[in-house]
Amino acid sequence: MSHGTRRRRARTGRRRPLVHAVVASAALLTATAGTTVYVKAQAHDATALVSKVATAGGGSVSPSASPTVNRDARLAEAVRSAAGGHDGEVSVAVLDVAAGTSAAYASGDGTYDTASVVKVDVLAALLLRAQDDGRVLTAQEKTYATAMIEKSDNAATTALWDTIGGADGLDAANERLGLTGTSGGDGPLWGLTQTTAADQLALLKQVFGVGDSVLSTASRTYVQRLMGNVESDQAWGVSAAGAAGSELKNGWLRRSTTELWDINSVGRVSVDGTRYLVAVLSNGSATKDGGISLVEDVAKAAVTTLSDDG
Repeated sequence: MSHGTRRRRARTGRRRPLVHAVVASAALLTATAGTTVYVKAQAHDATALVSKVATAGGGSVSPSASPTVNRDARLAEAVRSAAGGHDGEVSVAVLDVAAGTSAAYASGDGTYDTASVVKVDVLAALLLRAQDDGRVLTAQEKTYATAMIEKSDNAATTALWDTIGGADGLDAANERLGLTGTSGGDGPLWGLTQTTAADQLALLKQVFGVGDSVLSTASRTYVQRLMGNVESDQAWGVSAAGAAGSELKNGWLRRSTTELWDINSVGRVSVDGTRYLVAVLSNGSATKDGGISLVEDVAKAAVTTLSDDG
């Protein structure tokens, strides 16, 4: 898929920080080498968390507090290590579905071209429209949707992009889906939709029914089935972090202005029976293969960061 340059659409009141980390009343923001890392602060010194408990014999015990796990900082360290030797920038967000733990990392300003990962968003917007109308997808819509997700067909995507009302329709759907840092591409340039890893994780939570979802059970099952049946030559990406049988959608786009690659991957993977939602976005890779390698290494680092909690 290839798109030229485009003017960024004006958006107001729709952008949020990539990671919200509020512990008690403080959050510390640190920056290293052009990378933004949000580090959770402690509300009290650890020694203040020790309470004296009187015993029957008049003595006391001092139970120690469990240390707070700073997953964002730990993920930042893991990503910097995994991305070493790769060119380009990368952002990632990951969630352990069962435990509910998550972490996120952003390089640069955290905003990226979607390339073809926007196709999951387009399908979600289409399904919301059908739900609102109290109908199922038409035969033609299903044909387009299958080609769009399983084969990453661009013509099918353009047809459904028009059906949902283009960028305005996508933005309206994203208000309901909880994506506040995503802006639809101008005109027919759906691949230049701007997004963040945090927003892509929010979309995955909608698709896979983690927490409240505005998508019906039937809609979620439909998207999951298509994401689980992508063509074998498109099964790279976050799948490298899990066992066979991942549900995912990838995106790849060589920018005509720089001749560098956007490589993205979003989906659900399983490791030893534990499911993770993972979104990795990147840009600036000199080659497609190099970008894929970067995304896969970062996806594996992200999942390992959460799996090491246990």
